Amino acid sequence: QLVESGGGLVQAGGSLRLSCAASGRTFSTYAVGWFRRAPGKDREFVAVISRSGARTYADSVKGRVTISRDNAKNTVYLQMNSLSPEDTASYYCAVARYIAVTAADFDYWGQGTQVTVSS
Repeated sequence: QLVESGGGLVQAGGSLRLSCAASGRTFSTYAVGWFRRAPGKDREFVAVISRSGARTYADSVKGRVTISRDNAKNTVYLQMNSLSPEDTASYYCAVARYIAVTAADFDYWGQGTQVTVSS
């Protein structure tokens, strides 16, 4: 089970840190990714971190977003800085057996957390 938290309303230029908490002892063996879906748009890849800590980011967030993981806490974080209204979306975390950027490669998904950035 994956549970996202940390979303909310923030002004443009602000920051948020999202968390993805997982249950299960095998969490550390999975790659964990973040996706987002804005109203009227398709689901979009944001970032992924592998079991070993390798990271990949979407071009749209590169330089503003950092993904990290704490396997002892079964938690993955998404630190988002310099937020803009274009970042407004529901954010979802998901796990995959290998590092991937395509939603179809992820096996389990959380329910999402809403991020709203006001101008």
